[in-house]
Amino acid sequence: MEVIYGLLPGMLLLGLVGVIVFFWAVRSGQYDDMEGAANRVLMDDDNHPQDGEPDPESENNEEKNEAKSD
Repeated sequence: MEVIYGLLPGMLLLGLVGVIVFFWAVRSGQYDDMEGAANRVLMDDDNHPQDGEPDPESENNEEKNEAKSD
């Protein structure tokens, strides 16, 4: 029974810390954009080179392919 006298203030303190952290998160804008992260997962964010710029990876692949064919 004596354990409850120690646990009860500990639980209240932990609950109070949780509430404070929640209000801090709301005020700092953590919950402003709830759907943005979900939509960003579905977006295609490949970096496509401009029309006039050659892709350096494709040049390396062409050189490797030519060396294999010789």
